[in-house]
Amino acid sequence: MLNKYPMWKNIMVMLVIAIGCFYAVPNLFGEDHAVQVVATRGAEVTASTQASVNELLASKGIAVKRSELEKGQLLVRVQNADQQLLAKELIADSLGDKFTVALNLAPATPKWLESMGGSPMKLGLDLRGGVHFLMEVDMGEAIRKMEEAKVADFRSQLREEKIRYAGIRSNTTGIEIKFRDAESLASAERFLKSRSKDMVFTDASRGEDFALQAVMSDVYLKQIKEEALQQNITTIRNRVNELGVAEPVVQRQGAERIIVELPGVQDTARAKEILGATASIEFHMVDDKADPNAAQSGRLPAGSEVYQRREGGTVILKKEVMLTGDHITGAQPSFDQYSRPQVSINLDAKGGTIFSDVTKDNIGKPMATLFIEYKDSGERNADGSVKMQKIQEVISVATIQARLGRNFVITGLSHGEAQNLALLLRAGALIAPVSIVEERTIGPSLGAENIQNGVQAMVWGMAVVLLFMLVYYRGFGLIANIALTANLVMVVGVMSMIPGAVLTLPGIAGMVLTVGMAVDGNVLIYERIREELRAGRSVQQAIHEGYGNAFSTIADANITTFLTALILFAVGTGAVKGFAVTLMIGIATSMFTAIVGTRSIVNAIWGGKRVKTLSI
Repeated sequence: MLNKYPMWKNIMVMLVIAIGCFYAVPNLFGEDHAVQVVATRGAEVTASTQASVNELLASKGIAVKRSELEKGQLLVRVQNADQQLLAKELIADSLGDKFTVALNLAPATPKWLESMGGSPMKLGLDLRGGVHFLMEVDMGEAIRKMEEAKVADFRSQLREEKIRYAGIRSNTTGIEIKFRDAESLASAERFLKSRSKDMVFTDASRGEDFALQAVMSDVYLKQIKEEALQQNITTIRNRVNELGVAEPVVQRQGAERIIVELPGVQDTARAKEILGATASIEFHMVDDKADPNAAQSGRLPAGSEVYQRREGGTVILKKEVMLTGDHITGAQPSFDQYSRPQVSINLDAKGGTIFSDVTKDNIGKPMATLFIEYKDSGERNADGSVKMQKIQEVISVATIQARLGRNFVITGLSHGEAQNLALLLRAGALIAPVSIVEERTIGPSLGAENIQNGVQAMVWGMAVVLLFMLVYYRGFGLIANIALTANLVMVVGVMSMIPGAVLTLPGIAGMVLTVGMAVDGNVLIYERIREELRAGRSVQQAIHEGYGNAFSTIADANITTFLTALILFAVGTGAVKGFAVTLMIGIATSMFTAIVGTRSIVNAIWGGKRVKTLSI
């Protein structure tokens, strides 16, 4: 009984621990206070922007640790939190409203370590700080949009049925459809009632004015509101996922509100821009027959409207929407053959059919891409809710050269705008604007206090365990302590390696629990070795039997705990999931260090030797 590991197994143990140590090292460097500059509508962050920001901060006596321009975003690292706040104000005043200037905490990991894949653990809202929003969906806008869709449907349905009408428009009570005679009204009422079960139709004629009033049923209104809330939750969650925010919380509250928590986001303005942006696009045909001079004086053809162009000037578009962004299934930023930014769009089957029919009938005619966005106006409605400002800009006008299908491109954007538009379209447009009714910022100081308390609890727990093992098991206790330390380092390393793993305050509790579970495995092994020695076994036999017989007990206990943690991860959210992740990783690493790691050291010291006594 030699108790010797082959060379490859010893190398494997050392390699695994070395990898764990390597990925744990970035956590020692901490984070830098930084200011992030991102371009918004019509702007772009360039090298000249970077130079002007650096010069501005230098002139105000703010030392810049590092200034980085990557992927159209500028990140300026400064010395402390006071300089960070001052730098943000100076940069925002200097650059104006075409740029978003946000506070950030940037990892201080050296470049060479980053290039090899090293990065610190992601921290949750309770440790790193972040923002908490309570958002309210504008249900009135959702209903208005559905009414507009119904108006378009009624027009097309009556035309197909060849029922003549004088006009269709929305009013304060619903949708009004006017007719020239009672016979057309009666025919339309019978037809529309059979086609639109979710609408309630009433005769609203007054004398010789024949009209039909259509109102949404209560059941349909409730359905619209529910769908608006659920779609907005899905869209916001998609946007957060696209931006890579770790361990976000996006959930409904009541019938019209959504809770959003973003760990690590320290600037509410940036978060508002990300979450509240309702960017979408519509395609309209250009009314090239309209007189621009007459339009300037307010005389427009029926069914046309004047819009501002992104690059300046105006253009007259037909009100009829040829295609909306609701049919977009994919959007990616790219460049054309002249290296100009563009967005490649993919449509669903229905959208592709609509777009194909529209472009087929309008070859040689100009079509415009209308960019629509809702933003916080800074004012309040009578009910106290945030008043949203609707911004509409024509970003491109192009002549239809051929029949288009499900794939096409949008031009007329800057590089930053192309990326933002692609992200928002890919994640989906909000079906209705949202307003923030409550916002809270959880500062990093609270997170630092939580980390400090959690680390102290872990240190004291570790110290007690290490002291007990050293006193009670002597030499073998020292080996267990080495394995315990290696286990903790490996947990940190694995947490840093996994992109979706986030350390929360309950996660620190999971790490403390892992320490106890890891040493429990060594206690089982050592007690089994003692039993074998008391039974008269030789030292080598006692070591072999101790590790062999204790393995099944350790495996059973850890597997059942792992399965419990897996269930917590599957059904839990937020803090519960953070605890489960840490616990699962800790179980896996403790199994390795307690069984394989300590056995490797024991074999190296006592294996293959004639030893009469053990320091256990």
